[in-house]
Amino acid sequence: MPANKIMFDKVGVIGVGLIGGSIALAIKKRRLAREIIGLSRHKNSAFVARRLKIIDSIAKNLDDFSDCDLVILATPVDSIIDTSMLLSKKIKGDTIVIDVGSTKEKIVTRLSGLFANFVGCHPLAGSEARGAVNARPDIFSDSICILTPVKSTRPAVYNKIKKLWECVGARVIIMPPDKHDQILSFISHLPHVVAFSLIRCVPDDFLKFAPTSLKDVTRIAASDPKLWQEIFLSNKRNIRIAISGFKKAVLALESAITNSESKKIFDFLNKAKTKREKMK
Repeated sequence: MPANKIMFDKVGVIGVGLIGGSIALAIKKRRLAREIIGLSRHKNSAFVARRLKIIDSIAKNLDDFSDCDLVILATPVDSIIDTSMLLSKKIKGDTIVIDVGSTKEKIVTRLSGLFANFVGCHPLAGSEARGAVNARPDIFSDSICILTPVKSTRPAVYNKIKKLWECVGARVIIMPPDKHDQILSFISHLPHVVAFSLIRCVPDDFLKFAPTSLKDVTRIAASDPKLWQEIFLSNKRNIRIAISGFKKAVLALESAITNSESKKIFDFLNKAKTKREKMK
């Protein structure tokens, strides 16, 4: 790729797990940066990322990010805020900072006040797998990445980050941070609540008979518990509303089954089928 396609001289990735590692690989594959350094809470993760050539070098600490022109925060939600407080004292004033957290309102509020060139991001990609060993450069291809700019977001910075995500294959959608958290509570957070809860209520001695349907619907219950604990707590108001709606739906179906109301059962299932078929 021609040199003028290079967008950044030095990119720093804090949290070289599945998403952070995949972003690094996607940037390397498309030669969008001259150098990528990485830092992880777990030293072994950084060593794995270096061995797999996901990053060019391992940062000793946040001081090594002082000359980065882009820093990507790819740690769990709470860690993003804690790390940012320290990072803000280390980097240049014109460094662009983005995060890839699953909730946005709390993060954007805090980080917009810390960094002049911050853009909140959430790539809707990934899986229940963890770690740099599962990172893939094509994970963002044909996916959606939500950007949550605010009034203080500089247009030039926003446009550059939008171009970055488009270059790695994502389709960019813009929305306010609070709207993001409301939508994600239904389309991402609630499904995890359901999957975790469903597998919990299946008796252990029944699991050996589990068909593909149970495995499919509970696949995401294999996700990182610590990560999802933080997500649930950081978006609890919206998640409680989503859970309430789900409980009402389950109770309606339970009532119809209890009372042998065939038409109500059919209507319930048929409306669900029709809605599901609308998803592409």
